[in-house]
Amino acid sequence: MHDESKNKPEANAEGADPARRNFMKNSALAGLAGAAGLALAGCGRKGEHGGAEGAAGHDGEGQRKHGEHEAASDHVPPGQLDEYYGFWSGGQSGEVRLVGVPSMRELMRIPVFNPDFTIGWGVTNESKRVLGPNFPPGGDCHHPHMSQTDGHYDGRYIFINDKAHTRVARIRCDVMRTDRIIDVPNVQAIHGLRVQRAPRTGYVFANGEFMIPAPNDGRDLEDPKKYQTMFSAIDGDTMEVAWQVLVDGNLDNTEADYAGKYAISTCYNSEGGLDLPGTMQAERDWAVVFNIARIEEAVKQGKFKTIGDSKVPVLDGRHGSALTLYIPIPKNPHGINASPDGKYVVANGKLSPTVSVIEWSRIDDCFAGKLKDPRDTVVAEPELGLGPLHTAYDGRGNAYTTLFIDSQIAKWNIADAIAAHNGKKVNYLRQKIDVAYQPGHCHTSMGESHDADGKWLVSLNKFSKDRFLPTGPLHPDNDQLIDISGETMKLVADGPVYAEPHDVILLHRRLLIDKVKKSWERDDPFFAETVAMAKKHGVNVLSDSKVIREGRKVFVYMTSAAPIFSLGSFKVKKGDEVTVVVTNIDAVEDVSHGFCIVNYGINMEISPGATASATFTADKAGVFWYYCTFFCHAMHMEMSGRMLVEA
Repeated sequence: MHDESKNKPEANAEGADPARRNFMKNSALAGLAGAAGLALAGCGRKGEHGGAEGAAGHDGEGQRKHGEHEAASDHVPPGQLDEYYGFWSGGQSGEVRLVGVPSMRELMRIPVFNPDFTIGWGVTNESKRVLGPNFPPGGDCHHPHMSQTDGHYDGRYIFINDKAHTRVARIRCDVMRTDRIIDVPNVQAIHGLRVQRAPRTGYVFANGEFMIPAPNDGRDLEDPKKYQTMFSAIDGDTMEVAWQVLVDGNLDNTEADYAGKYAISTCYNSEGGLDLPGTMQAERDWAVVFNIARIEEAVKQGKFKTIGDSKVPVLDGRHGSALTLYIPIPKNPHGINASPDGKYVVANGKLSPTVSVIEWSRIDDCFAGKLKDPRDTVVAEPELGLGPLHTAYDGRGNAYTTLFIDSQIAKWNIADAIAAHNGKKVNYLRQKIDVAYQPGHCHTSMGESHDADGKWLVSLNKFSKDRFLPTGPLHPDNDQLIDISGETMKLVADGPVYAEPHDVILLHRRLLIDKVKKSWERDDPFFAETVAMAKKHGVNVLSDSKVIREGRKVFVYMTSAAPIFSLGSFKVKKGDEVTVVVTNIDAVEDVSHGFCIVNYGINMEISPGATASATFTADKAGVFWYYCTFFCHAMHMEMSGRMLVEA
């Protein structure tokens, strides 16, 4: 372990608060020690981070030091556009949030696993086709990632996990709408998720975090030796699980290289423990590397099994397999993040003050038999502080690691860390900056691609102690925007956010601004089934207003054009199954309409060019008004009609 005193920045500390540092650190350490019944051996320090190692304080910057830059502004004047799109995971809400950066203004929310009455997600037939017939009402989103081609974001899709229900979803970036959701078999709780970078996505890699019996059908409930989990590869085009690899221990976060050869996942429970103390016994756990070419060849040769009703090929990647490589990592590693130059991947220690820098080319050597010890793939293990969770990059050779317990971001240089590991006396630590408080993920602009531009970093902090107006027992989280364009990090802005945005990616607007559609195309596949149904009924959805009865099924077709629905009323009988189809024929791109039936729980949004439908049972007799929910016209309040339900 390196002497951290040799790596303290000398001129970057500004006004940090040692009392605040000690309070947050001691509280976090006490919680860990109390829960686990043990101390973090080798991790304790004496609170020096606030003074000698702290950076910009929150009560004033003090005198500007030599070589520092003026902080960039987060102000985006009226009429101007943000430079970056930010895709924030919505955490337990099950959604994805679209935010402009640097203004940090929320632009839109994209329902994924969550019902959303604003647009009728979970109400419309179109959304139900995506959600599936047995839709669990909610989700837990963690990791949004955009599809890539040769290590560059390509603007096609955002993929996101649902830990709560073991699902993966795909969002179309041209319309910012979820178009596919799949259940992942044989595992439980998809946590880590990452896309294959080259030659393209390709695969979407997903970790099953919790170990379960397989098949999980009620047998072996009390036999932990038969618990297991797997690494899954999902075809990003077809959204089908291509193959799975059985592993030892559990799986946490995952990452992919820039050559398309490997994926790598962290394991914090190599012990196979079923409680907190049981997962903290080993001083080292591991990161497991998956050799994609060997796995694909094994599938081709039929060297797999299937489990239960699933037809997905399952391969054995446990210790000793030629398909995998287990690299020992201290202690309970969490995040795993690849550098944009394609040379390294960093595993973050969580319960060790270190991160482990692994060289991809040495992984090549291990699989080729040139290196016998998997630990020889580790080329640096810099000591950064307490609770390293995730690392991001600026494209200039620097890395930024969140220190959860220290409530800091540590900026460090990869080349210098490698040199220090090889015995040279160099200062790899560039700066530490206080954040408020307990940072989880951090993300840099374009930082998960070859195009990392080193302008902005967002720190997603779990606590916001006393930083905002009281909101009751549930406190907001705190996202902070940090300028990293100069030699020193500068906190520019922060703001409260609803629980719990877990992760984020920042994409330059050039990737999307010309690809995002401002209105739906009439032949878009999202509502193609509804349009095909109308054609079978002899209905042109752009012009016809009809009520068609087929036994106890009633189909109601109408158009919307501000400020009127083409049908002022329609009549059905109690007990009928009713399908209402509405097409927006307005040509103005801002004129979205809604269709809501009072007291029936039916609401849907119909943007220009779209056709939307909802099916329900008319189980209440009487007069029920329907109306437009989007303020579309001066006569918006008059845009209504009546559903007449005969007893």
